[in-house]
Amino acid sequence: MLTLYVKYTAKPGCRESYVRAIVSEGILTAIRNEPGCLAYDYYFSAQDENVVLLIEKWESEEHQRVHMTQPHMARLKELKAQYIDHNTKGRAELHDAL
Repeated sequence: MLTLYVKYTAKPGCRESYVRAIVSEGILTAIRNEPGCLAYDYYFSAQDENVVLLIEKWESEEHQRVHMTQPHMARLKELKAQYIDHNTKGRAELHDAL
């Protein structure tokens, strides 16, 4: 299993609009229905009104690689450009989950 996280820092006041667009355009549903997707969830920070955390879990690295080539990912990239200032990515290791 592969677990990744992405910490997004939205442009001021854009955090909710970003996630709302992903949901309303059906992107979140499309991703969750991809083969090998075990979880794909967004969380809002309680301390910073501009931070949203994405945790994604995949059956394998290959499933995640295929995910990145899906047509809806092009639209997600456009939404990131519109709403997100910057992000940091990481891979959760087994000991991180314990």
